[in-house]
Amino acid sequence: MYFEKFPTFFYDFETDPRKERVTYAITDITRNIRFRRDVLANITVFDSYIISNGETPEMLAEKFYGDPNYHWVIMLANQRYDYRADWLLDTDTLEKYVVEKYTNPYGIHHYEANNLVVSSDYPNAQPVTNFEYEDKINESKRVIKIVAPELLDVVLRNFDEMM
Repeated sequence: MYFEKFPTFFYDFETDPRKERVTYAITDITRNIRFRRDVLANITVFDSYIISNGETPEMLAEKFYGDPNYHWVIMLANQRYDYRADWLLDTDTLEKYVVEKYTNPYGIHHYEANNLVVSSDYPNAQPVTNFEYEDKINESKRVIKIVAPELLDVVLRNFDEMM
């Protein structure tokens, strides 16, 4: 649904230098479509929502708009463009991610005092493990904005105008 309105262009592919070129119509995914800043700044347009473990943008689109294909509205409203990196990871996926990323998931990542990163010898410095660091980043993705369902048509018209 999101890419349906994107323009297409023709591109010649050469599969083998000894054969003919093949031309395909390709969707121009390089378009940079985002919500207008004034819309994002108007907090009355949005409802806050706390994502539960395992909820996906598709699930929320179904829940709020009655159609999972509007997942892109949720992503764009929250200025999240990378489904894997920008969305809340469930507990199991977070644990796997941390184990893959760090040699020692519970090793010290850095030290903090009064929510500031400090050196280990700073007064009252507290160690933050790799897992705690990644968990904090992940938890920062839990609260999102949901475009009020009654305004979905406005968002869709705005999207059409940008295309």
